[in-house]
Amino acid sequence: MSNPSKTSAVSTAGVLISLGIIYGDIGTSPLYVMKAILGSAPVSQALVYGGISCVFWTLTLQTTIKYVLLTLQADNNGEGGIFSLYTLIRRRASWLIVPAMIGGAALLADGIITPPISVSSAIEGLRILNPNIPTVPIVITILTLIFLMQSFGTEIVGKAFGPIMLLWFTMLGVLGALSLVEHPEILNAINPYYAYDLLVNYPEGFWVLGAVFLCTTGAESLYSDLGHCGRPNIRLSWGFVKLCLLLNYFGQGAWLMTKEGSVLRENPFYGIMPSWFLVIGIAIATIAAVIACQALISGSFTLISEAIRLNLWPRVKLVYPTNQKGQLYVPSINWLLWLGCVGVVLYFRESEHMEAAYGMAITMSMLSTTILMSYFLRVKYKSWVAVTLFLVVYISIESSFMIANLSKFTQGGWVSVLIASVLLAVMYIWIKAFYIKRSLAEYVRLKDYLPALKELSDDETIPKYTTHLVFMTSAPKPKDVETKVIYSIFQKRPKRADIYWFVHVETTDQPFTTEYKVKQLDPTVIRIDFRLGFRVEQRINLFFRKVVEELVANGEVDITSRYDSLSKHNLIGDFRFVVLEKFLSYENDLPLKNRMIMEWYFNIKKYTSSESKWFGLDTSSVKVEKVPLVIRPVKLPELKRITA
Repeated sequence: MSNPSKTSAVSTAGVLISLGIIYGDIGTSPLYVMKAILGSAPVSQALVYGGISCVFWTLTLQTTIKYVLLTLQADNNGEGGIFSLYTLIRRRASWLIVPAMIGGAALLADGIITPPISVSSAIEGLRILNPNIPTVPIVITILTLIFLMQSFGTEIVGKAFGPIMLLWFTMLGVLGALSLVEHPEILNAINPYYAYDLLVNYPEGFWVLGAVFLCTTGAESLYSDLGHCGRPNIRLSWGFVKLCLLLNYFGQGAWLMTKEGSVLRENPFYGIMPSWFLVIGIAIATIAAVIACQALISGSFTLISEAIRLNLWPRVKLVYPTNQKGQLYVPSINWLLWLGCVGVVLYFRESEHMEAAYGMAITMSMLSTTILMSYFLRVKYKSWVAVTLFLVVYISIESSFMIANLSKFTQGGWVSVLIASVLLAVMYIWIKAFYIKRSLAEYVRLKDYLPALKELSDDETIPKYTTHLVFMTSAPKPKDVETKVIYSIFQKRPKRADIYWFVHVETTDQPFTTEYKVKQLDPTVIRIDFRLGFRVEQRINLFFRKVVEELVANGEVDITSRYDSLSKHNLIGDFRFVVLEKFLSYENDLPLKNRMIMEWYFNIKKYTSSESKWFGLDTSSVKVEKVPLVIRPVKLPELKRITA
């Protein structure tokens, strides 16, 4: 991994990559926000001015102040996202895992809704040229291509998309500024009175917030992608992005006021374009909408990576396409998102129908971030006044958005809630099963078995199992080991070896920790503890080899083969890893709830990476042993012996 400071420093390349990775979602919101605010209502000053005013203050209060200025401070050694925020404050209160899980599941669900609506909104602009064009196949094809590109890494994607997004935002700003000439009075909408008047006095004006909220939905993924670009690059680029967005929104408002009293059928985004520029504008909008998928996809990869380390998600394969810090690709999540996006396109077919599903889940994520962030601010500034003010302001704003979005529940909002609920259920099952298993772990003092291990190592009547026997252990204390490991060595099949190694891996709250310590309990028993950050790939096979090489170089251990025919040639002895994988024993008498949790846990586990693959062990030298997990033994009836 690269040095965090390098990716955090302000640079032209960093700003350009930020434009390509982070702002696709929020940057393409002008495609559909004003269209959604208007709906089927006639154009009026109250609706247009009020809608623009709501958009301005939402971008200012929600995106700029909450996320860009405040939330980006909560970086975990350069990493962002709701789970990184949780790791910073989880020791403050155990219940904070609840909003973290809800927020994470909601953001993942939003990653399934965002790409279809962004791409569909742009592609439907082609109907201006050809009203009968079939958009669904085009949208699905584009979505498939964008998900295929993920395996190359977000660094490559960001460099390719950055210049295009620079062109996109420049186009937004220029078109908006030119349109402002038609009705410059629209700038008065900066006055928050117009927002108040719309929400309070306009008929059913409060429910317009459900459409207004679409202008800030990309703010949560902006924080999730902190590790890809660095805080200074994000803050600097946001100033340019926000200016261009506001110019375009005000430009659309100015154009709409020239149509006052009419019911529009066309999208005001395309309405402000000169006729000669329409084809070019549609092409650029289509490309920008494709890029809009990137923010949520790369943010989803980051979320899953962190959820795995926090025992909130099954252990799935993680790929690091480049050496750039924060670059990550998760194949299973990539294709799960693709499948969900295709399903959304086939179900809703039109972007206006998707608007109902869009925003429901992300409001839950933003509320969760607000709760977690309040604890972070309390720790950082130690001021209850500041924390209370933050909570009151943002709970009020986001609760209003949540209530307004509930009006769209039956029209399609239930889709995003259903997806988020399924993801939340997986997280709940995984963390609950983790605690159940941890409560059942039995450890014994390793020193009590040192004489027996020494005798077994010297017992030539037993065939040697391997020269170096390496056990992966979950025992947090160096002096302890699981009873299952002792059973495996002495009883399941006596495993004679010259040296017994016990390797433990601890995941830290810091993202890129790479530390280890060695404790030699006996010449035949050595314990190695790795401390790895939650973003470090667990390539234990390579890490272990490096540690052994250092121990040999320091003269702390001799790994030469003990066989006479081999030792005289200074050949290295063989290493074999033993991994104990648990399965749910039939000898359990569990309450219905716990039984269902454990059954679902092991059913899901069948489709995830094995313990050996997760730890990056060489499969040719790994022995996987199945051990039964007995949670509550079945109470057998008393047996009565009778004579024959």
